[in-house]
Amino acid sequence: MSSVLVFQGAAIHSIDPEHLEILEDATLVVTDGCITAFYKSPDVIPAANAFPPNALFHRIPPGEFLIPGFVDTHNHAPQWPMRGLGQGLHILDWLSEITFPVEARFADPAYAASIYEHTVSDFLRQGITTASYYSSRHAEGTNILAEICHRKGQRAFVGKCNMDRNAPDYIREESASDSLRETQECVRHIRSLSEGDHNNHLVKPVVTPRFAISCTPELLQGLGEIVKRDDSLAVQTHFNEAQQEIDATTELFPQFGGSEADLYESFGLLNSRAILAHCTIMTDYEKDKIRSLECGVAHCPIANMTVGGGFMVAPIRDFLRRGIKVGLGTDSGGGWASQMLAVIRQAMIASNAREVLSQGKDKALSFEETFYLATLGGARVLCLEDRIGNFQVGKEFDAVWVTTTTGLQSAMTPREDGDSTRTLFEKYIMTGDDRNIAQVFVRGRKVAGVR
Repeated sequence: MSSVLVFQGAAIHSIDPEHLEILEDATLVVTDGCITAFYKSPDVIPAANAFPPNALFHRIPPGEFLIPGFVDTHNHAPQWPMRGLGQGLHILDWLSEITFPVEARFADPAYAASIYEHTVSDFLRQGITTASYYSSRHAEGTNILAEICHRKGQRAFVGKCNMDRNAPDYIREESASDSLRETQECVRHIRSLSEGDHNNHLVKPVVTPRFAISCTPELLQGLGEIVKRDDSLAVQTHFNEAQQEIDATTELFPQFGGSEADLYESFGLLNSRAILAHCTIMTDYEKDKIRSLECGVAHCPIANMTVGGGFMVAPIRDFLRRGIKVGLGTDSGGGWASQMLAVIRQAMIASNAREVLSQGKDKALSFEETFYLATLGGARVLCLEDRIGNFQVGKEFDAVWVTTTTGLQSAMTPREDGDSTRTLFEKYIMTGDDRNIAQVFVRGRKVAGVR
């Protein structure tokens, strides 16, 4: 017999970048994890006896509401325990002094299992129902991360980080051939987690060259060939993150004249499934190139304003104007936060700065737009917009049940009599925290929450 959940109460989701739909008394019907009906007015809701007898009803009380689950398009799982360390360092110095020593510890499977248990649980309790994870370069640790995501029910992309040069001996891979072999083994293992369950492919592999600096041409070529042979594989990498990184890349690959777009395209690593993190320093040529190839941008405003060597503000308004797909990323731990709420807030701050720097040409992002980037926009970047991102009928039910609070029950601006649903939503987005997340659902399954 099918599992049927019925949610009745307030629901909020994005229709497009400019428009939120705020429904005061809607009814969502979820059958076997998928949204099968969405009644937007109590006037059209069928009688209770019209639902299957096994339907489980959830009444969302006043002051609470449903929103789609957050989508984190760029996340370093092994950096979760080092968030907040090395802030202010230039990117390559931060990698050498902080990141590589931490990531090297994930060669120990027991350590990887212990940390990843907490990592995945933390992101789920923040309402991040989908995450695109970089693992460390260790194949066994990567498989452990994928297994934990699968068991806990998080929708995830998991990739073994590829790096066969320009890293310390203790973490650098032995050769391109070793890196390619382990990558393919991880792809097979991650896919095996969903064998026999054709409708529940929550955890997927993603090809993950850390960045061009850490990969030999042989490795980049081999990864590109893997992607060309399998048009279901996503790709993720760092792209035009900081001037220090761009300068080092140009020195290693002078034939591309400083264009990372041309570099990655030459190796077959840019396509509609490519997730390009940061994109802070971009020429018009590169913007046009990634748009024509339908690549997605993972905007990580917290990391870009604290690690990397300067106040770096990605041109998100220009990306959106050009039709480039954009989502948000925590970039844990270059970004110090594991909360998508913090990323939303910083994205708004960064866009205000961008408006000033552009002398008004690039208008700041609206509240509606930043929420879109954290949900449906991120789904588009991961090529999942037909499955998640809002409450459209036919999509899977990835959702956060938000409870607003009074007094000192959380950091949120307190709920007061007379607050509209819109007002409560703004208070939650701008001041709430994980204490306001009552329940988290992925494909209809409860995976986290304070109650």
